[in-house]
Amino acid sequence: MHTVKCTVTSVKGFCSAGYKVGDTFYVKEAFIVEADTPKGICLHALSAMAPYLSAYARHTAPDDWINRKKEFQCPDSTNSVVFSVERIAKD
Repeated sequence: MHTVKCTVTSVKGFCSAGYKVGDTFYVKEAFIVEADTPKGICLHALSAMAPYLSAYARHTAPDDWINRKKEFQCPDSTNSVVFSVERIAKD
């Protein structure tokens, strides 16, 4: 399993969870979510991204569609937050 780093790349409008560009959280072992900055995690964004993050955290074949995903967006179309995703190599 990969650790996945999720980083806010843009915020359109007002994010009620308080996300700002550069904020991050991590998904470890596909089931542990660890906040970095801010200390909370938006459940709306997480619930929309969770099925994909679980797949993205797994080791997959090079041609698997999930490897092409680089961004996810929260479900609020008026005040949307976009997160980039990055697999972090294990030490």
